[in-house]
Amino acid sequence: MPAERGPGERLDRARGGSLRHGLLFRLLSGSILVAVCSITATAWLAVQRTSESITVQQGETLAVDTHIHDTLLGYAATHRGYSGVGETVRDLAEETGRRIVLTTEGRAVIADSAEGSPPLPSRISSVVDPLAVDVTLAAEDGDRIDPRAVGPFALTDHERMVLRAKAEEGVACLDTMYMIQAEVVTAPTGRPAVDTPRGEIGESAWIDCGLDALDVPSGSEEDALKELNASVTDCGDPSGTSRFEYAIDGAAGALVIRPAFGGDPASPAGDEARAPADPADPDAPAEPTPGDGRGAGTDAEPGGDEPSPPEEWEGWNAPSEPTAGAPSEEVPEAFVPDIHEDVFPSEAPRSGLDPSGAFSVRIPPETAACFDTARREQLDPHVAPAALLFIDDLSEGPESGLSLSREGVLRVGGMALLVLVLTVVVSATLATRLLRPVHALTTAVRRMRAGEEPTRVEVRDSGEIGRLAEAFNEMTEHLERAEEQRRAMVSDVSHELRTPLSNLRGWLEAVQDGVVDPEPEHLEMLVGETLLLQAVIDDLQDLALADAGRLRLSPEPVAIGPLIDQVVTGHGLRAEEAGVRLVDESEDMTLVADRTRLLQALGNLVGNAVRHTPESGTVTIRTRRSDGEAVIEVTDTGVGIAEADLPYVFERFWRADKSRNRRTGGSGLGLAIVRGLVELHGGRVSVRSTVGKGTTFTIRLPSAGPPERGPAGER
Repeated sequence: MPAERGPGERLDRARGGSLRHGLLFRLLSGSILVAVCSITATAWLAVQRTSESITVQQGETLAVDTHIHDTLLGYAATHRGYSGVGETVRDLAEETGRRIVLTTEGRAVIADSAEGSPPLPSRISSVVDPLAVDVTLAAEDGDRIDPRAVGPFALTDHERMVLRAKAEEGVACLDTMYMIQAEVVTAPTGRPAVDTPRGEIGESAWIDCGLDALDVPSGSEEDALKELNASVTDCGDPSGTSRFEYAIDGAAGALVIRPAFGGDPASPAGDEARAPADPADPDAPAEPTPGDGRGAGTDAEPGGDEPSPPEEWEGWNAPSEPTAGAPSEEVPEAFVPDIHEDVFPSEAPRSGLDPSGAFSVRIPPETAACFDTARREQLDPHVAPAALLFIDDLSEGPESGLSLSREGVLRVGGMALLVLVLTVVVSATLATRLLRPVHALTTAVRRMRAGEEPTRVEVRDSGEIGRLAEAFNEMTEHLERAEEQRRAMVSDVSHELRTPLSNLRGWLEAVQDGVVDPEPEHLEMLVGETLLLQAVIDDLQDLALADAGRLRLSPEPVAIGPLIDQVVTGHGLRAEEAGVRLVDESEDMTLVADRTRLLQALGNLVGNAVRHTPESGTVTIRTRRSDGEAVIEVTDTGVGIAEADLPYVFERFWRADKSRNRRTGGSGLGLAIVRGLVELHGGRVSVRSTVGKGTTFTIRLPSAGPPERGPAGER
């Protein structure tokens, strides 16, 4: 049976342990974990804070730019030029902390809040034009024509007072008679408008409370309205059957576009409340229609017959023209029914939130464009020309960065503290787990140094620390065996030397005292004891030289056949006396070895086999070649060796018979010397045995000879 694996083989096996238990892997894992957490937290904070800062900054910038644009737009809408805009620009710059520059379309500076006239900013912020408003920068959703650009439609103070009194009386009437909560608001022209939370007032309630008086243009508005309607005469159908005109909507306090059914198109109070005359009878009077609340139907009887719209309007689905003060450039769909469905409802809603009033109509795009052009031409002399607006943030420089708020600083600090705590916890945990076995090893070494019995440490993993603990345990085991061998060697050497020395002393004292005579047989016995002492001392010397690497070899080509014959002849007499048969089954081959040392090793094996083989037994010597090696086997049919004793057969002074009887064993050094000599030749020796059947010792030697050795014997 093969011998137990040595410490080197166990270390090689342990070295292939799982990488995840390695010290390097653990340290790298901890570092990577901390690094990933730190990077993730930092990246998350950076993205979070940067996104928030950019969003807030963009919102603030847009709000400031919108405020500046709207203020200057209001100035342009209420002034014919920019002669006094400098003070407004400086006030805005002081309020917002921005540099504001207003120039003509040719980039001639009109007003600049910065001193010294530095170069203009590279980017235009917006265009200030009250007749072409950029709706994306408007303070409120509005028309492309700024509602503050009223021009000739601005009311005098007296007209404002009169109309407001009528509006307040009508609102009080709505509250008393119809339980409608309304309030009077002022339009940019100074005209009062009626606004309700629900946004609707019935046509009958509007007329009953006298609010239809608000639909009548005042003296200052009448001329401007005639002029505007005169300029839109050619807009629409030239035949006059599908024309539109501007009118005053009292609910919205602004201009609206409505169909013009005959009469003087320039007159807002002409026949627009009546249906057009029959083309076959141009002189026939038009039948009145219900009052529309725009001041044109004050003489109409409520509940009268409702006219039908002209057939030319059937199926129109064009967007209606925007009006001054309208919430958007296009009338909402909810307020624009198709003309063939219900153009003149008997109970039309009236509201300041519905600037198109009762006549919510759709007109062709070319007609809407024509009306819009007419309004712009009328307002153009009353507003300032278009100008370029430049806005520059003086606090933003090329090196300026995002600053964190107090909340941001606290969040960043808290995250950094969390990462620091995590790092400390992970590092402390790893360090504790790594140092625990190191501390156990240190304690065990100190106990051994203090003279206590060697102790073993517990192996919990297969990493570097686990392999270190296993190596320490193997070293402890080796030290224990070495200590046991030292003690056994001292005892065995003293025993081996005491017996022959005692015999020599006893017989010499007997001869000296004259008790016995120095007869030849007594002298022969004393010489034998002396030879035994010499053999023990020689064996000890050979082992000491082998251990120190100072045992010299004289390698030469050796024929195995003659060498085996010499061994058989040398042990033939002893074998014959013991009744044991020696059999030589060796092959004829040659190897490079030290003849004397090889003869000594084989002699020890054959002598040991003869000693442990009972009478009528056989000792066989065989040789063969295998994989470039010379294999020598010595097999006996003796009592065998127990499996538990096989690992110790090559130990010094080891004997299966613990009584150390000379008849059952020698000095206990023979097999130890065999192993030393074989290893010195670069070979190896092994044993297998079966109790009651016999034992086989196998020597394997390189055919090319022993390896070269240094001056001290090291390979």
